Amino acid sequence: MFQDVDFVEAANELQRPNINEEGYEFFTESSHDGCEAKIYRQYNETSGLYKYKVYGTLADVSPEVCAEVYMDLEYRRQWDTYVNELYEKEDADKKLIYWNVNFPFPMSNRDYIYLRELREMESFEGNKIWAVMAKSVPCASVPEKKGVIRVDDYLQSCVLMTDGKVGSKAFMKYYDNPKGMIPTWLINWGAKTGVPAFLTMMQKACRGYPQYLANKRQQTS
Repeated sequence: MFQDVDFVEAANELQRPNINEEGYEFFTESSHDGCEAKIYRQYNETSGLYKYKVYGTLADVSPEVCAEVYMDLEYRRQWDTYVNELYEKEDADKKLIYWNVNFPFPMSNRDYIYLRELREMESFEGNKIWAVMAKSVPCASVPEKKGVIRVDDYLQSCVLMTDGKVGSKAFMKYYDNPKGMIPTWLINWGAKTGVPAFLTMMQKACRGYPQYLANKRQQTS
């Protein structure tokens, strides 16, 4: 699915940011309730859109819990307000994710079908790293839905490690082409506000994850 070098490069990026060399420019930063993020972007001349790099910290949740929450689709359906549908499906011996994302009225929802893989690695300093790769793939067994735009150009990597205390350092690289007639200012607004909002939601979800698991065990016992 993914190459070893993809995970190594993403892990290195968390420890040694590579921004200027690749021509990324500073875009915005945010700080809220122990969740901090700096966002950089690079213009893609082919699509007229931007790739984004996000460097952040989550002050009071461990990277292991962050990785578990990030991978837990059932839980994400509860805490992520952007999720309309989200589930895993088998297709030609591969596990794919179907993700239908709520877009604000009057825009159409977007949906994604993508491969995803989590690897646990060691950093140069001996710390454990959790790295997740995702990319869109074609899937004939899931036809497009009326009124929903299929996003077929999507890439994301997410890397987590300890901040040396009780929290997490995070790196995310992200690009997608949502298609349709979306004004540039709205895409920029979404990147500027949506990423920090997602990190804040995720931090809250991480804080609540132990209780979620306890309730789940109680319901199945």
